[in-house]
Amino acid sequence: MTVVPRVVLSAPSSGHGTGALSLGLLAALADRGLDVAGFKIGPDQVDAAYLGLAAGRPGRNLDPRLVGPERVVPLFAHGAAGAGFALVQGTMGLYDSIAGRPETESTAAVATALRSPVVLVVDVAAMGQSVAALVHGFRAYDEQLWLGGVILNRVASPRHEAMLREALDDVGVPVYGALRRHELPPVLPARRHGLVPVVQRDAEAQRAVRRLGEAVAATVDLDRLLGLARSVPELTAAPWSPEPAGPPAGERPVVALAGGPGGSYSHPETAELLRAAGAEVVTVDPLRDESLPAGTRALVVGGGLPETYAEQLSANRRLCIAVAELARTGRPVVAEGAGMLWLARELDGLPMCGVLDAVGASRDGLVVGYREATAAGDSVVARAGTTVVGHKQHGAVLTPRAGERAAWQWEGGAPEGFVWRGVHASQLVPHWAAYPEIAARLVAAALAPAEAPA
Repeated sequence: MTVVPRVVLSAPSSGHGTGALSLGLLAALADRGLDVAGFKIGPDQVDAAYLGLAAGRPGRNLDPRLVGPERVVPLFAHGAAGAGFALVQGTMGLYDSIAGRPETESTAAVATALRSPVVLVVDVAAMGQSVAALVHGFRAYDEQLWLGGVILNRVASPRHEAMLREALDDVGVPVYGALRRHELPPVLPARRHGLVPVVQRDAEAQRAVRRLGEAVAATVDLDRLLGLARSVPELTAAPWSPEPAGPPAGERPVVALAGGPGGSYSHPETAELLRAAGAEVVTVDPLRDESLPAGTRALVVGGGLPETYAEQLSANRRLCIAVAELARTGRPVVAEGAGMLWLARELDGLPMCGVLDAVGASRDGLVVGYREATAAGDSVVARAGTTVVGHKQHGAVLTPRAGERAAWQWEGGAPEGFVWRGVHASQLVPHWAAYPEIAARLVAAALAPAEAPA
């Protein structure tokens, strides 16, 4: 296996500038002509999408909870194939875990599994020589961790920078760059827009990434950082592959995947699995396209579709009618996250597709977290009793919460989601790379004869 130069970018906690620096590093190195790849630890599809925008190839999530710790390295190897540099953006603090499993799910655990050096981004706006104690503590906390150095963010002045560099030199920690307080401006589109700016190849988003790349190129020693990245050992795990045991034969049904010219609202592996299972995957833009692709036999709406575009989804009446007709004929329709809200009768008083006999309403706050869910019955996604791990992040809810046939049930919660004919709709978002049988079941259902409309 080819050695992929790589680093993991992390921080003592959230808010140190890791996201902007990750984008800037990828953009700066891509501008040099290097083939780069970006990854995000955890379930955040928005961060992963922007990493993909900066890299020029799909950004991918490495989430031990969603895919299983054993798949993290193979998925990395698959997504980084052929790259001259791969950057993995951490989540929260280096040793933190959302679910309280730092030994397998923290950024540190992923970095150790990837045999990758960690570059710690430290906001030093209110810090002097204490930076050395902080960084030394992070390095000493886990003897298996390879702390390769730091990048200083929000440095006040040349004198401040010299003080920080001297303190870190005393503990033998390399400094790969120092950015002033104004050099990583908040230029990205607001988070409420979700994946849309990336999926639509929005000019503002592209300019923002270029600006971050220019800032990093002027302040980070890219050659030294590449030297660190190229010092990594070989990964012995075989790359993940979407290919089934045997090649698909016969007709290739058209599966419409919600997205746009810059990608889809699903994890990149979803399209790869569908193609490997025998589908012809064609993109449909729920915000702009007025019809489904010709010959559509199934539809997948991934969990990255943002709830905040309800008005645009509702206004696209022709596509709503086409989706409703596809569902009525029994064709497979898989809707994750806000895709389920799109299938409802209405959301916040706006008419939607009307596939589900339910009404959506936005509420204050977010429901966020992992769920280990069991399929409540047979569906296009899973057989009854199948268990998956998924992630939920939503501010709107449906009433009722579930249909006559629910999609999932889990401990401590009422049944959730809707199964009707070929429809499977839920706000739970699993990662299909962990459950490749979903793609196989969907393609098989797409090849089956259509039902008579209800």
